[in-house]
Amino acid sequence: MSQRRTAKIDGELQRLLGEIFLTEMKDPRFSKMAGVTRVAVTPDLKYAKVYISIYDTPARVESTMEALRSAEPFLRAKLNEKIRLRRIPNLEFVHDTSIAYSIEISKLIDEVTAKDKENAKHREDHQE
Repeated sequence: MSQRRTAKIDGELQRLLGEIFLTEMKDPRFSKMAGVTRVAVTPDLKYAKVYISIYDTPARVESTMEALRSAEPFLRAKLNEKIRLRRIPNLEFVHDTSIAYSIEISKLIDEVTAKDKENAKHREDHQE
């Protein structure tokens, strides 16, 4: 299968899963602060890794991942209703921490920048 077609399927599955999360996930373990950041389908369409970003407490992150794993057949059935594919891939959910990591790095950069400004101002005050 061409990479272009696989990329289109990745994007469509990502969009549809995000929609299903918002409108049809009723499991109380599922955090409303969860979103699909990326989908990677194998070329044979048998499997799809679904990367999930969850901005919530560690306990809610774990319960959301459990809810997703148990809802996999339901999610596949919903995808089957919404997309025309010969085979709906088996879904493997992966907790994507890249957004949380980016936020943490951004905070660290802000702290260093603030300290640099403070040190520069302090040096200017002593030179006068």
